[in-house]
Amino acid sequence: MDKNARTLIISMIQDAEQNKDPKFKDRLSIMSDFSLKISDVVLQDAKVYVCQVGLGIFGTGENRTELRVSNIDIRIAHIKESSGLITVQSTLLAQVTKEDRKAHFHCQVNYSLAGINKTSKSESFQINVHYPSENISLVIDAQSPMVKEGDNVTLRCEADGNPAPEYTFSKMKEGNEEDLPDVLGGKLSFHDLSRNDSGIYVCKAFDLQILRELNASANLFVNYLDVPTIAVATLKQRKHQWERDLTRLKHLLEGDSVFLTCSATGSRPLEFQWEKKGKLIAKGEQLNLTSVTYTATGDYTCRVTMPDIPDLFRSKSIPLAVHATPQLAPQEDLLFVKEGELLNLTCSAFSLSKTKVTWSPKNLTNHQHKSVLSVYVTKALLESGINCTAENKIGRAEHQFRLELRPEVAEPDNRTGPTKQESKGVIIVAVVVCIMAISILGAVLYFLHKKGKLPCGRSGKQEITRPEAHKDEIVVEVKSDKLPEEAGLLQGANGEKRSASDQDNRKMIAGRANIGRIGEELKKALVFTETGSKL
Repeated sequence: MDKNARTLIISMIQDAEQNKDPKFKDRLSIMSDFSLKISDVVLQDAKVYVCQVGLGIFGTGENRTELRVSNIDIRIAHIKESSGLITVQSTLLAQVTKEDRKAHFHCQVNYSLAGINKTSKSESFQINVHYPSENISLVIDAQSPMVKEGDNVTLRCEADGNPAPEYTFSKMKEGNEEDLPDVLGGKLSFHDLSRNDSGIYVCKAFDLQILRELNASANLFVNYLDVPTIAVATLKQRKHQWERDLTRLKHLLEGDSVFLTCSATGSRPLEFQWEKKGKLIAKGEQLNLTSVTYTATGDYTCRVTMPDIPDLFRSKSIPLAVHATPQLAPQEDLLFVKEGELLNLTCSAFSLSKTKVTWSPKNLTNHQHKSVLSVYVTKALLESGINCTAENKIGRAEHQFRLELRPEVAEPDNRTGPTKQESKGVIIVAVVVCIMAISILGAVLYFLHKKGKLPCGRSGKQEITRPEAHKDEIVVEVKSDKLPEEAGLLQGANGEKRSASDQDNRKMIAGRANIGRIGEELKKALVFTETGSKL
């Protein structure tokens, strides 16, 4: 019985022992009289044991007994002093085993105070139990189960004895053990692993308590992947005067075919893929480029990966240079120009070979001595256009710039609205009408004033009588903000006062002068209007 639950520890069927509990190892056996024998009894064997007998269809019968194991002699001492104080002392003597290595011990006192039962406990403690090693293991500590070159790994050897024994490491090489340098704490560490570190490692522990040697082994396998190599084969479509350099691939010609084969060695299955400018272009060990053109120029990278170990890969690049007919950059075919203007044209050619850029007609000059042409537009150029030609030893490419006169901006239709001259005429008529209206208004006001219909001056002043000689005259009076000029009109040269008739005459003259100034200002406004300024 283990915590109120039954646990089968041993059985016998037809005189054969079966179902032996490994915790008891060789300490259990069933005798000929069906009694249970327990050897080397320990404290943990103190339990209730059940014996069960079965007889097929006739059923089963059982009985039980309790085993008590006593190797404790708890000594208790009572001391009573004359003052009535009682001291109780308890001493525990026990034989500990390996199973007591994790046990916690404490002392408990039960007593009665004022008729109340109380309990007091001491702090718990553990006992450092020394016991020999029975088992040993060698564990590989790594970041990933799949160890690869460049990783850091530690081989950890552990035995279950206390104190820990001394450890030694060795490596199997061609069937023999090769001792490794002494290590402390049973740990053998590797930094930046290589494939040469692969092998079977043996850990040994010698226990001085029982004078017995224990050993354990582990197989360390380091995965690896080599940098790939690229083999090149070419197919020449036509003969050429150049000599071919296949090792550097600098003299591929347009139309040739190239076959690239990538190979690599590794510890596990590999996958191959080809990339150009970081983009996937093909999968597999071989890349076939047939009838290459200038666009095939560039670096080709073979990337080798190991699917079982995603972060393990290697790559190799190879440059391809295709000598081909110059490639002209896209340009506008039709240009709208004006005869006599300066035209700048750019002609860009892409080529690995030395290339010459020329312009036609032949009498044109490239002022910048590059691919930029500056030329004035003429009737002859409008008819012939301009050609840009890029030529190297492989071939030539040509682009034609067609020229066409730029259409003029059409004049507005007279039927859709007034022309500029008509607009000017309307403005002049409006100004003349305004002048006439001002003149008539001034004359009317003056006439009413002369007839006495309008008071002169402020309220409370007498009406000024005008001489008869001036009643028939029409005078327009225009007030001015310039007070000194107005005062000059009402006074003589020496400051003497004038008569009413003289004053009226001077008012008329001043009014006419003001009207003249207004006319001049209106003329200026008219001039501004004709020149396009705002009125």
